[in-house]
Amino acid sequence: MSNYDGLQSQQAGFLREMSEKSLARIIYAVSIVICLAVAFLIYFPQALALSSGGINVSYLPRFHAFLNGSCTLLLIAGYVAVRQKKYQLHKTLMLACFLLSSIFLVSYVVYHSQAAATKFGGEGIIRPIYFTILLTHIVLAAAILPLALFTITRSWRGEFAKHRKIARITLPIWIYVTATGVIVYFMIAPYYKF
Repeated sequence: MSNYDGLQSQQAGFLREMSEKSLARIIYAVSIVICLAVAFLIYFPQALALSSGGINVSYLPRFHAFLNGSCTLLLIAGYVAVRQKKYQLHKTLMLACFLLSSIFLVSYVVYHSQAAATKFGGEGIIRPIYFTILLTHIVLAAAILPLALFTITRSWRGEFAKHRKIARITLPIWIYVTATGVIVYFMIAPYYKF
């Protein structure tokens, strides 16, 4: 057994021993803390800015679009893999997507701790389209966090029937969030001040 398999077995054992109620509390607590931290930084941009003038984060919006686009492709590939009963490939693709999403989240927090929010400057019909996409993206991004955590832990606990049931909800929402993240980037990119 490899070190990776041993670690995975330990995680699964720990998760299997945890009660349903404890698992739910942990997932919801983590989700709430992360959402509150992101909301704080949106309403109080640069609240954690470094005193020496901050760091250059001008490349991060492009990086975030890349991460979101990559996650969209990984999610679709993971869906195709599971439909073809390539379960190990599916697992690898989903874990890669979760890892990239986690990197995105950390990078997003770093970006908003150093840069002021960019205002959308579009006019006419594009303005309500942009804000509709942005609003649905934000609301569903907050919802996807606990959904993704529940979906992953169901798999780790070996609860594959529950995993499949929640994955049917999680997958389309997660794809929407990652795809609209790219769309939002391209719509607001002309208005960045760097």
